[in-house]
Amino acid sequence: MLFMQRYRSLSAATFAVVVSALVGGSFGRSALATQSSQDKVSRHYKVFTAALVAIESQYVDKVESDRLVYGGINGMLQTLDPHSTFFDPRAYAQLRERQEGRYYGLGITIQVVDGDITVVNLFEGSPAYKQGIRRGDVIATVEGESAKGWTSEQAVRRLRGPKGTSVRIAIRRRGYEQLIDLSVERDEINIPTILGAFMVDSTTGYVRLRDFSEATDRDLSQSLQELASQGMRRLVLDLRDNPGGPLDQAIRVSNRFLPKGDLIVYTRGRIANSDQDYRATEESEFVDLPLIVLVNRNSASASEIVTGAIQDHDRGLIVGETTFGKALVQSIYRISEGAGVALTTARYYTPSGRLIQRPWDGSFDEYLSYTLRDQEPERPHTGAQVKYTDAGRKVYGGGGIEPDKYMAGPVEGFNPTRFGRLLYARQAFERYAEKFSARGDDRIKGEGRNRRIVEHGFAVDDAMVADFKDQVKLDRVNVDDQSFKQNDAFIRAMIRYQINLALFGVDEARRLLISQDPQAQFALSLFPEADKLSQMARAKAQPAARR
Repeated sequence: MLFMQRYRSLSAATFAVVVSALVGGSFGRSALATQSSQDKVSRHYKVFTAALVAIESQYVDKVESDRLVYGGINGMLQTLDPHSTFFDPRAYAQLRERQEGRYYGLGITIQVVDGDITVVNLFEGSPAYKQGIRRGDVIATVEGESAKGWTSEQAVRRLRGPKGTSVRIAIRRRGYEQLIDLSVERDEINIPTILGAFMVDSTTGYVRLRDFSEATDRDLSQSLQELASQGMRRLVLDLRDNPGGPLDQAIRVSNRFLPKGDLIVYTRGRIANSDQDYRATEESEFVDLPLIVLVNRNSASASEIVTGAIQDHDRGLIVGETTFGKALVQSIYRISEGAGVALTTARYYTPSGRLIQRPWDGSFDEYLSYTLRDQEPERPHTGAQVKYTDAGRKVYGGGGIEPDKYMAGPVEGFNPTRFGRLLYARQAFERYAEKFSARGDDRIKGEGRNRRIVEHGFAVDDAMVADFKDQVKLDRVNVDDQSFKQNDAFIRAMIRYQINLALFGVDEARRLLISQDPQAQFALSLFPEADKLSQMARAKAQPAARR
């Protein structure tokens, strides 16, 4: 999502007014401008509280009041748009963690799977990573107490704590008969937004931005400097599957590639200060770097701001699929009891004047299922949707950023069949990777039973594919040889990627995947065109500089 950095606090009394104003169909200062408006708010507030009291006192079962209030707020927001959102206290705290990009703990993401606290992700360099904890591990005990049946909230409370303190856990891992005892020291966890920054060849750098947080521009700057020191002369910026984040970070990231003074994005709304023009305010050493931006149907919001600014200024070549099409700006308000709301307060437009927001249906179903539907390489446009870049190239509004060069690739750059997408969605590749260990990795003592040992640069042979196929059958997926054959390249690439990711780190996993990724390989072949665009942008900037 795209958030304005406005973490305001509303008192409980004020929040009641805000709730009532939303019910009455208005929000902001105008709702309180007249006595009649205040009276209207008061009447709606009485209706809401009367309904709450009646349900609490008369409903057949006991119902917690916070559940009723939270449900009522959600119901109001769902009458507005697909992106105005309510956050209960836990969700709001998680949102702030993601936005800040840090917290104190072990550096793992957990889910409850069949009653077990299961590690579904962990951050490289974190305390958990250093101790050898892996994705798929089950946290069986915490401080000697069984964690079976715990909620994820219970586990988080027990696992997190002050920096420097330790927590004793025991994990259960596939292939190991006994629990594995570990003592893990808590530390500050920095949530990475860059998942892969490396040289593809002697002159081509690659950076993948997973999302945007308050640390994204800082991390990107560091990655670009490191790549430049390794000889980078051109760059692939990968924004595929990037859902967005804070507006100010989208502006800063765009500024890395655009000359000072260029318009990046502008917003228009009805509340005070919502009409803003945002320009590049700093000089950057990367404004002449030939640039290709990779996007897909899951690239949204802040990633679309970066993509739109680069395209409108002819600064780089956009390759991949049409992006999601989310051009609404949310301001975040902290409300009573640690909860929060993200309210849509403005629309944003690309420098050429494009509104890329896709229209939505009344129930939001078609809108929210957009990424599940395949795209057509070209689509019809109305005259009002046609805009022009600085160099006079046609670009279009009305539903996402359309790439300069289209190539389908919704799953890691591949376009698998429905069967291949099912395997990916059911995390079959991640589960298969759990049975592998890296040669020489002694963080966890013992090799376990029926585990396979691999080294850096391993190949996915026919025996490994057959073994994976057997696992899929055990997972009760209907398998036929034709489906496997049709998805052979995708299946091999995903097996290799997930094992590398689990054992050898994100840079190595992503670098090896890029060599097989059809979309990325297509993009790399287009650098002659990207270089021409870069020259065009430089030619445009020189007269402006002389003026």
